[in-house]
Amino acid sequence: MRFLLISSRSEKWARLAQGLEKADAAELVWTASGHAARQSIQEQAFDLVLIDETLDDMQGLDLAQELIKTNPMLNCALASALSSQAFHEASEGLGLLAQLPLEPGEAEARDLIARITTILKLTQSTG
Repeated sequence: MRFLLISSRSEKWARLAQGLEKADAAELVWTASGHAARQSIQEQAFDLVLIDETLDDMQGLDLAQELIKTNPMLNCALASALSSQAFHEASEGLGLLAQLPLEPGEAEARDLIARITTILKLTQSTG
């Protein structure tokens, strides 16, 4: 599996990255901005895109909306400090895979791996 992590604050994502490494389940590519993320997505395929709440050049939710509008089959998860209800309202209709805490850890890594594994199995069996 290939994950794209979009954040300029690598220290906030270090525990999640460690969880992915421990699971030996994913290759992790890092970018710091929405612009760099768009370029990476054009050049490579990713099974999951992880987006920080605030990026160097835009808000994470704005980038998620743009990416999903461009490719509705793209699996995205977004870090957000919003309550779950406010997050649901803000992201309604986007089909985001998950809301992540601002400093996701190993538990979130395991959950994301399980979710994306299930999605990939379903899409491979129907495709």
